[in-house]
Amino acid sequence: MRLFLNYIWMYRRLLLIVLTPLLLLPVPLIIRTKEAECAYVLFVVAVFWLSEALPLSVTAFIPALMFPLFGILPSKSIASTYFKDFHLLLTGVICLATSIEKWNLHKRIALRMVMLVGTNPAWLMLGFMFSTGFLSMWLSNTSTAAMVMPIVEAVAQQIINAEAEVDAMQMNSSDGIYNETFELDENNTEMGTKCDQEKHINGYSNGTAAMYNSEKCMADKEHQSETCSYQEKELPEIPSTSEMKYRNKKDHMMCKAMCLCIAYSSTIGGLTTITGTSTNLIFAEQFQTRYPLSTEINFGTWFLLCIPITLILVILSWLWIQWLFLGLNFKEMFKCGKEKTEREIASAKVILDEYKKLGPLSYQEIMTFILFVLMALLWFTRDPGFIPGWSALFPQYKGYATDSTAALLLGILFFIIPAYPWKREIAGKIRTFDYAPLITWKEFQACMPWDIGILVGGGFALAEGCEVSGLSQWIGNKMTPLGSLPIWVIVLIACIIVTSVTEVASNPATITIFLPILAPLAEAISVNPLYILIPTTLCTSFAFLLPVANPPNAIVFSYGHLQVMDMVKAGLGINILGVMVVMLCISTWAIPMFRLDVYPSWAPIIAATNSTALLTTFTTPL
Repeated sequence: MRLFLNYIWMYRRLLLIVLTPLLLLPVPLIIRTKEAECAYVLFVVAVFWLSEALPLSVTAFIPALMFPLFGILPSKSIASTYFKDFHLLLTGVICLATSIEKWNLHKRIALRMVMLVGTNPAWLMLGFMFSTGFLSMWLSNTSTAAMVMPIVEAVAQQIINAEAEVDAMQMNSSDGIYNETFELDENNTEMGTKCDQEKHINGYSNGTAAMYNSEKCMADKEHQSETCSYQEKELPEIPSTSEMKYRNKKDHMMCKAMCLCIAYSSTIGGLTTITGTSTNLIFAEQFQTRYPLSTEINFGTWFLLCIPITLILVILSWLWIQWLFLGLNFKEMFKCGKEKTEREIASAKVILDEYKKLGPLSYQEIMTFILFVLMALLWFTRDPGFIPGWSALFPQYKGYATDSTAALLLGILFFIIPAYPWKREIAGKIRTFDYAPLITWKEFQACMPWDIGILVGGGFALAEGCEVSGLSQWIGNKMTPLGSLPIWVIVLIACIIVTSVTEVASNPATITIFLPILAPLAEAISVNPLYILIPTTLCTSFAFLLPVANPPNAIVFSYGHLQVMDMVKAGLGINILGVMVVMLCISTWAIPMFRLDVYPSWAPIIAATNSTALLTTFTTPL
């Protein structure tokens, strides 16, 4: 019997793949409608996405397979949904990210921002959080966490070593202190490789994880080029918490707090921009596809909406983690004019040493930064709303240029601008006329998240099928009784549901499943769809509870300082704070920004015009 159960457990994913379509088959066979057939496809895809029995991107192709067979959409029509404006925007953003990571601009920004806040442990944590959050606005959350964590680990270990030597000196009545500088050995701190890691938690991660290299995975000896690559590697052996040596409990708590700060700030920072997380991009594209006449959502408006959320949540998270692991000592945090402790001197030294290793600002970093600023400015000024943007220069083509237009313009320049415009010295030899762009196509290919592109395309296909089959309308009609509830209650329920689901399912899968359901709900109760879709999109990123909830959590957990319960305790508080801040946003400054209190003209008019009419309909006796 035990052997049989072992076999069942071994082939659980295969059984789920086979049994799910068979057990759900009575739905389209008994209820012979297009809505039922589309619901069957939706259920199968949802089960596979939530359980990750198949890789997410493979599951994304199921609508392309099943919709033509059920007669919901022809194959040519559904194929066009797999490549949208989103993919062009993603292409331009990845060009920028590739250049930033190749030329180490991200490390310079992170170290410089940490140096600005000082070396007091509490302020050091806040500095790491702000620098990590800023980087994750423009880079992927995973690569940001993987890049910053080795620096944080080095600082933490240097602090522990410095204080240990101080204690040893005091015990031995030594006249001086010899503090051996802790070198930031990326070969050790980055899990035994030169590559930063990104854990893709999917159905086939038995002892392996996809390692995302955001830092020079391959170094060409002649060109010293840095590239990104995906490769399957066995997870490195990290010493467990019990095996790691800490001077005392306070040191252990400090390491835990610093790790969690990086994990959470890399996720929170990504909320700020449309391009910061895949969930934001999925929302923006699906929203524009469903409501093509809407002009509310663009890079500038989203940034203005979310920057207060990010700042508030980063500060609250910092205070929460500080209180939970180290205690809040405001007198110590805000001390003025006192001499620095050995802990502060040690952390300042390792950060300064790492910054010096980068050398002077290079031409490549300057050009990358200029293009980065230009891309951000073009995004902000395309259609800011309060003044005419540069898109107004083409009045006869209103709506033609989008954020992807600016991203592609600057993205292409990365392949044109020379990386070495002057004489170049390589291995002691000076070579001229060696043209090489800032990034190459191979480097771009290695950094491009093709799986996310396919996953998003599958979400668009699923949403299109729900719309054409009438399933979205049917779901909306069935949810009309919710019109009797206050709108803030509906939003809160939706936020709690997606925050819970995203802890066990990937963020892109969660938002892809819920958007086609929540949009018809908003239309059915005659509420501005943004009133429900914006908070649920933001809450989809609140996967703070478990190591497997998102890749940044997995990265910091792999360093061995944390236990699962540490992350659960801290993450539960951050989840609650996050939902509260989002509810505050949607009830205050978001209302005048998007006129959430008015049902917009770009949204379809359903039978009932407002929730009061719906309530009357459902309460009037027959």
